[in-house]
Amino acid sequence: MRTVFAGKKFAAWIKSGSAVSPLEQRIGYKFRNSLLLAEALTHPSLGHETQQRHFDNQRLEFLGDAILQLVVTEYLFRHFGEAPEGQLTKLRSRLVSRETLKAHAAALDLGRYLMMGRGEEASGGRARASTLADAFEALIGAIYLDGDLEKARKFVLAQAREELAQIAEEPVDINPKGHLQELLQTISPRSPVYELVSQSGPEHNKMFVVRAVWEGMVLGQGSGRSKKQAETAAAIEAMEQKLWTKRDRAREPKPSGKKRPKGATRSRLRRNL
Repeated sequence: MRTVFAGKKFAAWIKSGSAVSPLEQRIGYKFRNSLLLAEALTHPSLGHETQQRHFDNQRLEFLGDAILQLVVTEYLFRHFGEAPEGQLTKLRSRLVSRETLKAHAAALDLGRYLMMGRGEEASGGRARASTLADAFEALIGAIYLDGDLEKARKFVLAQAREELAQIAEEPVDINPKGHLQELLQTISPRSPVYELVSQSGPEHNKMFVVRAVWEGMVLGQGSGRSKKQAETAAAIEAMEQKLWTKRDRAREPKPSGKKRPKGATRSRLRRNL
């Protein structure tokens, strides 16, 4: 399989310790200690399957999770100075959620470079959300140990730049898709649906375009590096345009003027004579 070949080829790059690997080119960081990168990309299933003592990425994941929390917390604290603790906590949860980390890992095509047992790979391990999220956190931990906190911070903020820009534009306590659904359910029991319009770009850097449709009406359209991001963008545009209000106004019956009965003008003329 292509992914198996990629994993073996990547392992050979690590052992050589000379050339910059394709993954290092994507993340914009060259490891001085290539073993740290290898550890970050080694799934626990590899040791379980071979029944040999083997390092894996669980300890680096533990470290990377703490660094990720610190970097995101510090960023939110500095850039949302008037937001209370509760709102900051909600924002941080969005930025470090498993789904968000999976999207970052998929954008880097991280699953392709993981070294894992055959059984894990056969069961779809390279695309599993938990596996990708763990590997992304382990990569953060590896960059921190190989470089320093500043290098890790630069990597985290670079990967999260789209999400950070998005939350800067949105009210911090609003879930756009949920809010749109609440607005529409005051009019109709039907919920909006999100239709995929297109997807383009290479596997590691896809761009999705999605539109929000409600009762046959396109309310908004958005794009993003994942379907979830595109759906959120479509919901935001829908709430900005509020096209459902125009439809409701068009359906309102127009006030009808009273028709003057036939002969009314003649009768009035006779009375005035």
